[in-house]
Amino acid sequence: MRFSLVDKITSLEPGRSITAVKNLSLAEEYLADHFPGFPVMPGVLMLEAMVQAGAWLVRATDDFSESTILLKSAKAVKFNSFVTPGNCLTIDVNLQKTSDGEVTLKGKGTVDGRSTVSARLILEKFNLADRNPELAASDEYRIRKLRELFAELWTPLEQTV
Repeated sequence: MRFSLVDKITSLEPGRSITAVKNLSLAEEYLADHFPGFPVMPGVLMLEAMVQAGAWLVRATDDFSESTILLKSAKAVKFNSFVTPGNCLTIDVNLQKTSDGEVTLKGKGTVDGRSTVSARLILEKFNLADRNPELAASDEYRIRKLRELFAELWTPLEQTV
């Protein structure tokens, strides 16, 4: 089972920025409990959508050289508005800094131009084999699957003409 909060990548400049969208549907099971009678996307999932978009930016920038990208920290997180079923959450993430095994990003989410969430994210990137050489085959498999999913989410303009 895949837990993907990015439905489509609409803009991508490797090394710089990404824009992605998440279309919130009433069919998403967690909305039944969050909250009954007033379904809204949980703030932690808005943040996770931003992390996933940022991870796609990192993968595209590094040509999928790492199999694993994890959230290390989220700072200055602000939740400004609700995302409700029928809304399209637009996620914009900009690369701020890259250092040894870490990437700092600045992200925001909006619905119809209205701010819903913003944060500064630090993502850690690595291959499993760096920590356990016996996991090299797992890295190769994960990277292959991530490339396949990326091809479903992103179609560069030159391929659509």
